[in-house]
Amino acid sequence: MKVFLMHPEQDFDPDAPRPALADELVQDLELDTIFDAMAAGDDFLRPVAEAGILNSVIDAEVIRYRQQVLLDCGQCRSVIERLYELAVDAIDEERKQFHFSIDRASVLLHRAVDTMAMFHDRLRQLRQIAEQRGQAFESPAFVRFFKMLRDELSDNYLAEIAAHLKELKFEHGILLSARLGAGNKGVGFVLRELPERRRGRLRRLVYRQPETYAFEIHPRDQAGIRALEELRNRGLDVAANALGQASDHVLAFFKQLRTELAFYRGALNLLDALQDHGMPTCYPEPRTDDTPQRVAQGLYDPSLCLTANRAVVGNDIAADGYDLVFVTGANQGGKSTFLRSLGLAQLLMQAGLFVPAERFAANICSGVFTHYKREEDASMASGKFEEELLRMDEIVTHIQPGSLILFNESFAATNEREGAEIAAEIVDVLLEKQMKVVFVTHFYELALAFSESERTDVLFLEAERSEDGSRTHRIRPGRPSRTAYGRDIYARIFADHDAKMSEREVSREPEEAGASLIDSD
Repeated sequence: MKVFLMHPEQDFDPDAPRPALADELVQDLELDTIFDAMAAGDDFLRPVAEAGILNSVIDAEVIRYRQQVLLDCGQCRSVIERLYELAVDAIDEERKQFHFSIDRASVLLHRAVDTMAMFHDRLRQLRQIAEQRGQAFESPAFVRFFKMLRDELSDNYLAEIAAHLKELKFEHGILLSARLGAGNKGVGFVLRELPERRRGRLRRLVYRQPETYAFEIHPRDQAGIRALEELRNRGLDVAANALGQASDHVLAFFKQLRTELAFYRGALNLLDALQDHGMPTCYPEPRTDDTPQRVAQGLYDPSLCLTANRAVVGNDIAADGYDLVFVTGANQGGKSTFLRSLGLAQLLMQAGLFVPAERFAANICSGVFTHYKREEDASMASGKFEEELLRMDEIVTHIQPGSLILFNESFAATNEREGAEIAAEIVDVLLEKQMKVVFVTHFYELALAFSESERTDVLFLEAERSEDGSRTHRIRPGRPSRTAYGRDIYARIFADHDAKMSEREVSREPEEAGASLIDSD
């Protein structure tokens, strides 16, 4: 039996290796906040959420496949919770079985029978859910899943399992066959099915017993008892192994069911947390065209929303046809938050989840990478600027055509002229290699160089700033401005000074007026 709720052709592996530079991505996009919201205190959900989001899907059909599953999960939550509880219960019950290291087939078989009997009950409950509630699901994944449960767990099949489990308890004894091998040792032990005439006291009275040879072991003959037990275990060994493998197979099914449902439960937890603050979500449109496409309405940073515990400002962007986006403007204007919202939206879309926006459509990227400025670190073995270049070199090692690279105030550890020149050369090469770049910067010279170039694939955005200097935290189309920060600096430094001077001038006016009158007299 297969689950296939995360992918139409393969199981989801939560232990798959993390992609390159995933730690930097988690730090820069504040993904820990997203993972915590998805886990909602469940230690099992968190690593599943991490694996599902960090290991992005690059197939549009798989992304849509997951979106449809998530839609079903949201509309049939009670059924999803019941399926998840059944899977968890089956795993926990199996774990409670008396595990110990022993090679006696009789003991192993007894444990395997008990475990399989428990699994049989849980499988029967799954079949009931498929029959009673399966029609409410519309996604191809769940339609196939419930059909599999109905087909493979038919009444006849479940009854056959129950009969075999009863037979394996050997209530009427064990029938073995063997032949003599070298040195007259028994070989070729085979466990046989008891004939009907050997079952039940009534039949033993009705049917005439055939002539047989038998022997008895004295109760005090320990060596004889051990020898008989050895023969019995050799006969039961094949049955114990076969039933153990069957039990492991069913256990693996329940573990996979729990894992894949856990990802969607985590998504619903995140959805609830955002909706509690009145924030919108949508199912994005993954696009596979060669031309760059990125359109969003009401796009916001879910990490900020969850951390601040309140609704946050959303932004619109129309970047179709643009490989490079520059974001400039006043400090504390929301540029970094906007950049983070773009990165998170891309990751959530390629995980097959909803996106924190009213609408979002974008190309599928081969990878998402971040290059953010870092605070001073006393443990650094090199200078801050050198550290930035080393991180850039590491990114270049792993990117490939179609990657999305997010720069946030990069190369700011040096002077503007040198930093702008280095950044411009790096961006030029990335665009030449068919990368997509979003660059938040305060380097006016850098943005101006691209603004004055003949490139038509560059979009310029700026953080909105009111006339009084207040920040709206909205990002609007706008060319880079050299005075983006000067007015704020002037206001901060000289506003109090100008106010005091004005007060002083006002207080001196009567005195100066009186002096003039005296002089004129």
